Amino acid sequence: MTDLEPIVRRVCLALPEVSERLSHGTPTWFVRGRTSFASVWPDGHHRDDFPHLWCAAPAGAAAELVAENPRVYFRPPYVGHRGWVGVRLDTGVDEAELAEVLVDAYRSVAPAALLARLDGR
Repeated sequence: MTDLEPIVRRVCLALPEVSERLSHGTPTWFVRGRTSFASVWPDGHHRDDFPHLWCAAPAGAAAELVAENPRVYFRPPYVGHRGWVGVRLDTGVDEAELAEVLVDAYRSVAPAALLARLDGR
């Protein structure tokens, strides 16, 4: 477990109708139990040897984040071509920035009714 994994869990589970379960052997968060929007890889994945997060991103945001800060953000395998972004959790990424990326990931996949609930808080 990374120091940021509890923060990822707390942010994700505070969003409307989000649940957590293992997917591909790693903690993954789902909207209404169906659509995933974030997975944390605490020990890396395949050849990666650093803890990281994969999450959905708004159109164009992944490329922008990677270009802006390639030390923290990267294009993850398998899902990067779908616009997802990887976030290294061993680089000192700020908790507020991480929370913003996770909420944006949720917004990228959640239905309008849940977004209305989120915005109505």
